[in-house]
Amino acid sequence: MPNLALTMAIGPYDHVRDLLDGSVRAEGIDLTVLPLPIEEIFYRFTKYREWDVSEMSFGKVISLASQDDRGFVAIPVFPSRVFRHSSIYVRADSKISAPEQLAGKRIGLPEWAQTASVYSRGMLAHEHGVDLRSVHWHQGGVNEPGRAEKVALKLPEGLRLTVVRDKTLSDMLLQGELDAILSARPPSPIAAGDKRLRRLFEDYRAVELPYWKKTGIYPIMHVVALRRETYERHRWIAMNLFKAFEAAKNRSLARLTDITASYYPIPWMAEHTQLSREQLGSDFWPYGIEANRTTLEAFAQYAYEQGVSHRKMAVEELFAPEVQTRFKV
Repeated sequence: MPNLALTMAIGPYDHVRDLLDGSVRAEGIDLTVLPLPIEEIFYRFTKYREWDVSEMSFGKVISLASQDDRGFVAIPVFPSRVFRHSSIYVRADSKISAPEQLAGKRIGLPEWAQTASVYSRGMLAHEHGVDLRSVHWHQGGVNEPGRAEKVALKLPEGLRLTVVRDKTLSDMLLQGELDAILSARPPSPIAAGDKRLRRLFEDYRAVELPYWKKTGIYPIMHVVALRRETYERHRWIAMNLFKAFEAAKNRSLARLTDITASYYPIPWMAEHTQLSREQLGSDFWPYGIEANRTTLEAFAQYAYEQGVSHRKMAVEELFAPEVQTRFKV
């Protein structure tokens, strides 16, 4: 019987590279891979479900699932995870020096349902006591005007969110119309070396590691989703893809510690990896539900509190049942 032909859109991460180039194969599946920009992948899969397998924003996945969107089902493969203390930006001359001081301020963000913003707001509320209703939120494009939400929101009563169509958040921050920006993608002045803006946490690693040790949360940004029509016809693909993604990730992690050759253009990569293992544990990038339950449940709580999720979602509701348990010999 011939293999099942599937299309997949995903970023060209090293930890999926071996699946993309065929070094690792999902049993019974032939993949046609589209390595597109992340924003394009999210937009096209959210709006049109153009391929069978897709990297997806976790924020959009939980929002759509909470609205009983049956167009997709996720598997607990997490291509991108990033601590987000680094994603809060203020003016260099701002007197804001601590996250608690963001209460009552004017803060911009590209989308209310952007995963990075959900985590940042959750961190501000739960770790620093910032009442999200005290903030005047502004939603718009960070570097291009006119960015819009891609999912319907159910905002909490008393929360103020103004949509900005004709300006960029970067310009508004520079001109004093905003006090801060929360954004996964840095404002363009930062990327250009403009010294008028800075991160709130300039030494963000120094606060992110204690945050992880205290909370156990290593923020998951993206998941892998299957078009439900394809999944329902071939439910075996969920576990076969999961196993292949896991094998590709493990091969990538092995390259990190191989000192025979430089697989990455970064000095002391093996030492960096060993330090990560000492600080975060031997499996610091796990797939699956149980190894990530603390992070997954925190995100589900934040999304519900903030009106991204229309109802409180149980973690198990988000993922295909076939990948929630594993056989043992």
